[in-house]
Amino acid sequence: MRARWGRRSVQRGGSGLPGTHLALLAASLLSTVVAIYVCLKQLPPLPWASPGPPRPVNVLLWWEPFRGRHHSGRPPPDCQRRFNISGCVLHTDRAAYGEAQAVLFHHRDLVKGPPDWPPPWGVQMPPAEEQKVLVMDDERQAAEAEALAALGPRPPGQRWVWMNFESPSHSPGLQGLAGNIFNWTLSYRADSDIFVPYGYLYPRTHPSEQPPGLVPPLARKQGLVAWVVSNWDERQARVRYYRQLSQFVPVDVFGKAGPGQPLPNAELVHTVARYKFYLAFENSQHLDYITEKLWRNAFLAGAVPIVLGPNRTNYERFVPSYAFIHVDDFPSASSLAAHLQFLDRNPTAYRSYFRWRRSHAVHVTSFWDEPWCLACQAVQKAGDQRKSVPNLAGWFQQ
Repeated sequence: MRARWGRRSVQRGGSGLPGTHLALLAASLLSTVVAIYVCLKQLPPLPWASPGPPRPVNVLLWWEPFRGRHHSGRPPPDCQRRFNISGCVLHTDRAAYGEAQAVLFHHRDLVKGPPDWPPPWGVQMPPAEEQKVLVMDDERQAAEAEALAALGPRPPGQRWVWMNFESPSHSPGLQGLAGNIFNWTLSYRADSDIFVPYGYLYPRTHPSEQPPGLVPPLARKQGLVAWVVSNWDERQARVRYYRQLSQFVPVDVFGKAGPGQPLPNAELVHTVARYKFYLAFENSQHLDYITEKLWRNAFLAGAVPIVLGPNRTNYERFVPSYAFIHVDDFPSASSLAAHLQFLDRNPTAYRSYFRWRRSHAVHVTSFWDEPWCLACQAVQKAGDQRKSVPNLAGWFQQ
């Protein structure tokens, strides 16, 4: 079909325009095109125009978490291949500090040992083997403040990101960090600038997504309750509750500490899958502190989680109310044990805890690749918006 606005042909002969008129018309059209081009270059992009590729973002990881300072580590992740996030340049090369749009500081490594901050912008950084570390005494807070005062300016537009996945009870040194050092927070807290939970449920699009099947096969479940624990402390609420619960129902304990049986990490999911229930007990109780104990150890393994952590309302922000059992639902450990024995004898009631698998699958966060890539994505989306964290300890410890 011919377009109604298609160009009309110009007949040759007497009906054509004189040469002078044609020249004037061509000149007029050229000036109009130039004017339109200049105007369009000054206008913002049209709302229906397809967005361009994300701007390349350089993110520096100041230390590889828990690997020690000046540790070379393994190569950075490919964010495009792993998480479908393009335009990321990730590295641990401190010599390229000035090129980074964002710098990630892992809290545990930040407060462990003497201060180790980037130099003031414009000061050349010596090689790692030549860097001198200032030895600090016990009065770290005052010394830290002096060190921060000497930090000086940063590269224009660079963001410093505080990254932490431990609970406030296991995050020493928070009070020693002065205000407004960091621009963003990255943690499991939902109110972080970059929210990275230990895991989450997402809408299922294919039956093969984890965990597969609507209900785990009950025939393979040979035990009642399992618990994997790596740090044993009799003062912790989780250990005290285990002591009470184990008086009424058998609890098989695995892990490196306490009465646990050694269990390689690669065998954890396969082992827990043989049990009907799993104690997803956190080492401390804080807002949004819901770790892999729920997402991987219970949901992915196909065991009903019995949770001890933040309150039930907090859990229900992230998972359906019928997907877990909270210790607070029962007045005592003996009443919880009676409920577990009831579910053990009633398969229909037990299977009802897996209704969420009909519509959702489980994502378990990949540390530390995923937070690194998500930090890059956050910088891409933020544009030139600026902020700082005035009271990090006050926010995180609430």
